[in-house]
Amino acid sequence: METTALLGVAAGLLVVGAALVGAWRARGSTAVPACWWAAAAGVALAIERFNAPGADPGAAACRRLALVALGVCPALSLLGAKRPQHGGWQAIVATAAIVIALPAATAALVRPGTGPDVPVVLRVLVAGMILVGWLNHAATRRGMAATAIAGGQLLVALPCLVGFDDRGAGGQRDTAAALVIGVAAMAAAVWPPRRGLQPVDAAWSAFRETFGAAWALRVAERVDAVGRERGWSRRLGWRGWEMADGGGPSDDADSRRLFMALVRRFVSAGWLSRHGLPPRSRW
Repeated sequence: METTALLGVAAGLLVVGAALVGAWRARGSTAVPACWWAAAAGVALAIERFNAPGADPGAAACRRLALVALGVCPALSLLGAKRPQHGGWQAIVATAAIVIALPAATAALVRPGTGPDVPVVLRVLVAGMILVGWLNHAATRRGMAATAIAGGQLLVALPCLVGFDDRGAGGQRDTAAALVIGVAAMAAAVWPPRRGLQPVDAAWSAFRETFGAAWALRVAERVDAVGRERGWSRRLGWRGWEMADGGGPSDDADSRRLFMALVRRFVSAGWLSRHGLPPRSRW
């Protein structure tokens, strides 16, 4: 096996390992399906890199597009992670992957030996999904890893974005991009939680790091809306509970109950307990 192929397979296995670690750490939450999508993308990455050196350009282009289609699924899965629709949302994620990969299937079945003809709208969609995945975690503690993953994804998807020409599919650029994705994914998966936080703040931090900015900002918005209606002097900021004038963190029982009611649409009581929020009987 060539060195580039060996490194590419190693990168794919790193992504699979990171997805398994992430699934274990996210157990009890609706973020687990995103981890399974990441594992599928890791397998696709290993297969694509293994077959890249010396591959037929048309077949390589089809495998590349299938890889890109799976690669955007984890970020898309998180966008629909709220119960009870999170299960059905995975069908939408699968449909999006099929739509993106459809030109590859068409080329393989109808025009063997030629590359897929990717419409402009799909090129824009792929770039947009990669950007959304990056923005969702750019401001979290996993921001550097998210940036590295998005950069690697853009390099891997580059033929899709500018028109297929996979004559260099086994080249050092693509292998380097795959390694960046693999290492960054593993770093994100094993990144330790913040320590020394108040119970609600610890759970909030874990929720924000797991689901990203899209859902974290939505939860904070709902908490603040209820807080204003009830005249609370506290608000839920990006870093945790604080006084409205910028004071310290809060362990207020009402805010805990509200926080629990909102995030239980995403996580189980066991998940909250593992991340610092004790059972209601101990409030």
